[in-house]
Formats: sequence, C-alpha cells, structure tokens
Amino acid sequence: MMSRMSVYKFPTLTLFMVLFCTEFVRSAFLFSFLPNFAVNESGQTVALVGLAVSLHYAADTLIKGVAGYFLDRFSLRWLLPTTFVLMLSGLAAVFFSSYAWGLVAGSVLLGIGASPIWLICLEKIRMTERAAQMGAIYTVWLASIGLGPVMVNLTFDAGFEPAFWLLVSLLAFGCIASFAIDRTTPLYLQNVSFAEQAAGLRRRLVQLKWLLPGMILQMTAAGLLLPILPSFAVDHLGLSQPQYSLMLMLGGAGAILFLVPMGRLADRWGHKQMLVAGFVSLTVVMALLAVSIPPPALTMLFAFMLGLSYSAVLPAWNAVLSYLVPEEQKGTAWGVLSGIEGLGIMIGPVIGGWVASQYTNTAAISTSMALMAVLALFYLILPQSKLVPAGGTLQRKRENTHRSDRES
Repeated sequence: MMSRMSVYKFPTLTLFMVLFCTEFVRSAFLFSFLPNFAVNESGQTVALVGLAVSLHYAADTLIKGVAGYFLDRFSLRWLLPTTFVLMLSGLAAVFFSSYAWGLVAGSVLLGIGASPIWLICLEKIRMTERAAQMGAIYTVWLASIGLGPVMVNLTFDAGFEPAFWLLVSLLAFGCIASFAIDRTTPLYLQNVSFAEQAAGLRRRLVQLKWLLPGMILQMTAAGLLLPILPSFAVDHLGLSQPQYSLMLMLGGAGAILFLVPMGRLADRWGHKQMLVAGFVSLTVVMALLAVSIPPPALTMLFAFMLGLSYSAVLPAWNAVLSYLVPEEQKGTAWGVLSGIEGLGIMIGPVIGGWVASQYTNTAAISTSMALMAVLALFYLILPQSKLVPAGGTLQRKRENTHRSDRES
C-alpha cells in the first residue's frame, strides 16, 4: 500500500556545501585541533585524546539508528539547525573548559551533531551506478577532511583562538546554507510499520554475517590512527607543521582525484577485486612508512599513494553495503549499517592511544597496518557470492534495465 509521505529533495550543490562544512569542522577538530589543544594547551594525555575520539564516534554511532528512523518520517526543518547548534556547543565546551570532562563532553556533542548529515547524503544515492555515486560523495567528503586539518594547522602559529573561530565560522556558514535546502518536494514512498522495518532489517543483518568482520576491522584500522597521526608525523617522520599540512593535502588529493574513476572501475571490474587491491596497497605503503624514515619528498609521495589506495576501497565497499538498503527505508537502514561500522571507529582510537602510550606511535601504525593486511586476505578468500548479498546482482541488472527503458 502506497501513501504520501513528505520527504525532501536536496539540491546537490547545497547538500554538498552542508556536508563539506560539517566534515571540515569534524576532521579539523579530530585530526588537529583536539590532539594539539588537549596536549599542548590543556596538559592532557594522548590516552585521554584517544578516549575522547572514541566517545565522539560512540555518540555518532548510537545516534545514527535513531536519526535514520526520524529521517524516514519527519521534517528536517528542525533537525539541520539542531545539528549545527550541537556541534557549536561541543566546540565551545572543549575550548572554554580546561578540564578533562569538558574535552570529553565536547567531543560527544560534536559526534551527535555531525551524525545525521552523512545519512542524508546516503539517502540520496540512486540505485544505478552505486560505486560511481559513492565516489562523488566521498570526493566532497575527502576534500573537506583534507582541507580541515590543513587550514587549522596554518592558524596554530597565531594561537588556538584563531583556529577555534575558523571552525565556528564554518559551522555558521553550513547552518545558513542548510536553510536554502528545498524542503517542499514530496515523493511517494511506502509507509512501512516499525514491526515490518524491524523484520526487514533483521533479514539484512543475517545477510551481513560475512561482511561484519570487514565492517568492524577496517574502521578499527582507520580509528587507530586518529589520536597519534600528528605526533607520528612530527616525531617519527620529522615533519614540520607546514610539511604535515602538505602531507594531508597530498593524501586527500590522491583520494579526491581518483574516487570517481575508481568507483566507475569498481562498477565494471568488480567490488571484490577493488577491495583486495586497495587493502594490499594500503598495507604496503603503511609498512614503508612504519619501518623507515623516508625523506620528506618520498613521504609526500607515500601520502599521495595512501590516498590513491583509499580511493579504491571507499566507493567499492559502500556500493556493496548499498545492496542491503531497501528503497522504502533508506534512512533507517543506513543508520543501522553506519552504526555497525561505528563499532570499529569507537574502539580504534582507544586502542591506538593506549598502544602509543604504552609503546610508540610506530607500534600503533604497525597495528593498523596488520589489520589492513588481514582485511586484504579476508576479501581475497571470501567468495563473491558472500560479498554481494543474495539477489544483489539480479537487482542491479533490473535497475540497469529500468534505467535503459527510461532513457529510451
């Protein structure tokens, strides 16, 4: 039975502007502002930074399922401004409090505020050429997470206050941009009861049993790097702040330039092959960084190669996940799947901070590298039928046929 539900069509440019501002602030906060401000200004430990980052992603993960449910049902008129208010409150709590609880509470508020924006983007994925569309979204995302830490690093010479006001300005701009979103375009969607949704999601979670190890491990491997990346670049690689900023820019450029081409290649070549190739490349480059101290020029090349390798993984993996998302409940389904992935990003920073405190930053990098190697082996031996859920290939053929009929 079909009923009229009011959902909202976002102009792509405006939505990307909101996503850019949100992830710019989040990445600048997690990769640069929080580690530097907590250790150098507030006198906190790297382990506490790792805990704060983990709790940030714990809050992000826990709120996604709830946010996805409401995105399928209610107006975004109140939701988008609320997200920016929460993020601003989190930044203020960190900056204006010299206590550990303020740092942790601020990180949590930032995670809650940033959570729904990503789900809104994923809801807009069309069912054809999934990997290519994922590549476009990740291009904007990686541009924001690359520029965020770089721009904040450039303000540190003048102190932490200019960095704080830069982040506040971006949040204000994103909030203003969100009001330009068209909130009046209705679509006809299936009105699915909560019990029916729960049953459908349960079936998809059963399909996920072969994907769960990869979902959790790959986010854990990435999360390991968050609390230690700035200090690893300075202490092990011997980079200055401008060189570290350049390294981040080149890594982001390597991903941004190749995300869309890699997404298209994954649609044609196969998602399994791209996942294996991407994780093998990540393992090799991280090993070269961990076991040697390359000159700055070679370090920049390695950073670019890491971004290139990452561009092979992201669109292919999210295209695989998109097969599990029903058209009639995208927000809820993406919320659940993002929540499962979030388990890895929750525990990764805690492990990374603990390993770095007990041993060295290089040990944390090596741990992340080992997880990447395990993932490459896992996807290599995993049958294609286990990677793409039952019916996924057939459904994709139907979607392509339907698209061809519309075009003709």
